[in-house]
Amino acid sequence: MSLRNPVLQLKPRVDRPLAAVAAPVAVPSIASASATSAVVAAAQGVLVESTALLRGAREVLIRHGGEVYRLRHTRNDKLILTK
Repeated sequence: MSLRNPVLQLKPRVDRPLAAVAAPVAVPSIASASATSAVVAAAQGVLVESTALLRGAREVLIRHGGEVYRLRHTRNDKLILTK
């Protein structure tokens, strides 16, 4: 038995058209302009600022595929996503 960690082999990313990846996103009317633009950018597969996701909180819950995930902003300025 080897004590070395197994090597993780990843397949290269295949770029797909946006229509195949994401459905249209409904933006809540109470969102600020910067948060709204961040959500639209995410729908286009561009960039989402962590501040737009966290909105001043240290953690948020994210529902995905029937599961709930927790995204935490640590004291060391890292993001941790757990199931």
